[in-house]
Formats: sequence, structure tokens, C-alpha cells
Amino acid sequence: ESDTASEISFQFSKHKKTPSIGSHSSDMASVSSVSGSVLSVYSGDFGSVDAQGTVEFAVDYDEKNREFQVHVSQCKDLAVVDEKKGRTDPYVKTYLLPDKARMGKRKTSVKKRTVNPIYNEVLRYKIEKMVLLIQKLNLSVWHNDPLGRNSFLGEIEIDLASWDWSNRKLNWYPLKPRSLSAVNGVDHRGVMNLSIKYVPPGSLGLKNPPSGEVHIWVKDVKDLLQLRPSGVDSFVKCYVLPDTSKKSYQKTRVIKRDTNPVFNHTIVYDGFHTEDLKDACVELTVWDHEKLTNHFLGGIRLGLGTGLSYGISVDWMDSTQEEVAFWQEMMSATNEWIEGLLPLRSL
Repeated sequence: ESDTASEISFQFSKHKKTPSIGSHSSDMASVSSVSGSVLSVYSGDFGSVDAQGTVEFAVDYDEKNREFQVHVSQCKDLAVVDEKKGRTDPYVKTYLLPDKARMGKRKTSVKKRTVNPIYNEVLRYKIEKMVLLIQKLNLSVWHNDPLGRNSFLGEIEIDLASWDWSNRKLNWYPLKPRSLSAVNGVDHRGVMNLSIKYVPPGSLGLKNPPSGEVHIWVKDVKDLLQLRPSGVDSFVKCYVLPDTSKKSYQKTRVIKRDTNPVFNHTIVYDGFHTEDLKDACVELTVWDHEKLTNHFLGGIRLGLGTGLSYGISVDWMDSTQEEVAFWQEMMSATNEWIEGLLPLRSL
């Protein structure tokens, strides 16, 4: 049924006892690194101040150098973050959406102790014009905090598909509160077609299998983000959390130049006890493959979404209703393939 298969042993014994804080934080660090670059588009402390003021900037596309340019001029009348000291240390950050992971952020320098900062800086993206035209520019203003709790001061979002490219002048824009779509991470990243099943220990005969098995059949993915005109070179990573070791890690082969890749890859994890299913989480993430670095495209987490694993609070136990229902159906229908079509998300 599949052209590639992996079988690996997954032992939960070390997690049945209450894990030490050290090992727990190590797991968390590894997991957060998967999606940290994506989440950083809205990292920080959002609730401290209301958005106010304006920002002056211009956009242009340099055909010769194939470069998108954002000329950030200045801001006026920004909110005061530290009212006791009357202090705001603002900087401007830009993203191209929904392709946050690939393009990364660009940001200006920090201007200290001012609500009327002047930047006169150009933020540059090397990108093909036809790819740029399916993006949105998100420009946000932030207060820089030495301890890392940066405060959101406002944003503006521009649909580049409808932008008048003859307009190269600096224009003023009112800063707006954070949009609901940004808060909820609502952006289409594609859909994964997969099947899963749980085989309890001894269910196929005497001591067969000797321990429980979770089978994951990654069939295909539809409508991935098209990062370049030729498509995308994608592969799928799999972990069974809370284990983030090399023993847990599996991946498919790379499918080149295709936004609808067919993987047809099966992974089998043994070492499962039935009671482990409520504390474990299968994390499947899709990545674009490049020589220097891989770019996160989206993922799913299959589990009960309780926020807890072996009695410890963890942020990766955050499965959506669809993902939870899929996992619950597998738990209740042992030895049967459960088919699902689940939307990728930013995790």
C-alpha cells in the first residue's frame, strides 16, 4: 500500500514516572523550535497598550534586481508603553503573508525614548514579482523591551495583488489593532490526507504484537503554499511527543516542484501501551527543502488536546476539535484504518 515504510520502537517507560523539570524543558525547547520562526510574527505582549498613531512608508519593486522594497520613513503619536517613565522604544517589523516562515521578518533599528521615531530605512526581499503578487504585506510597530516582552503598538496590512505599483510616494497610514485572523492564525496552508490505526498488544494473537503499535500512513497533501514559480520541494517530519529524540524522528522523501505532493509513506511506532494514547501526541509537519535551511509550511497534532502529558502542562497538547476527533476514533476502533483529511496550521 505504500512505497516507503519506517518502523521504529517508541518507549514511554521514562515518562510514566513524573519527568524532571530539566527533561521536560528540554522536550519543550525542541518542540518550540519547530514553529518558533512562524509564531514570532506575533510574539510578545499584546495587551499592555492600545494601538494609536500613524506610520509613513512606501513600497516599490525593483525589476532589475528582482527585489521588493519597503521604505520605512517614520511614525507619529505612538502609544506610550512605560507610563511611569514616559518611555517607548519603537521599531518597525515586516512580514510577507501568508508565507511567514519562508521570507522571515525584516525590521528596522530601535529608536529610544520617542513616540515620533524617524527611520528612513529600506527593508528588502529577494522575490519574484509573480510570487509577490499573491502575498500581503504586514507592517507592524513594536516597543523593544530589554527582557524580551516586546509590546505591540499597531499594524497595517496591504494586499499586494491590488496595489498600485505606480505609487512610489511615501504615504501615511493609521496603525490598527491586531486583526482577528492574525490572532487565530487563520490562513490556508493546505490539507493533509492520511490514515492512522492503533494495534493493541496481543490483539493479533498470543503476544502479537508484543507491545501496542501506532501506524501512520501519510498519503498526500493538497494546496501547499507555492513558494516559487516552479512549486515547492516538500517533505513531512513526524515525532511522537513528548519524545523529541532521534529515535522518535521520522521523515518522508522529498517531492520536488509540486504543491500537491503524493508521499504514500507509512510509519509504525511500537512500544505503546493503550494508556499512553491519552498522553502522547503525533506531530506531523510539512517543510520546504532547501540546501541551507528548511522552511516550515504547516502541520497537525493528533492527540486529545488536553494541555497535559503525564500530568505535566505542555503547550503542544493543543489539538483542534478535528484532530481530537480523529485521534479518539482511532482509540475506539482498534485495528482499523481511520481515514482523515485535516487542514495544516501554523502550530
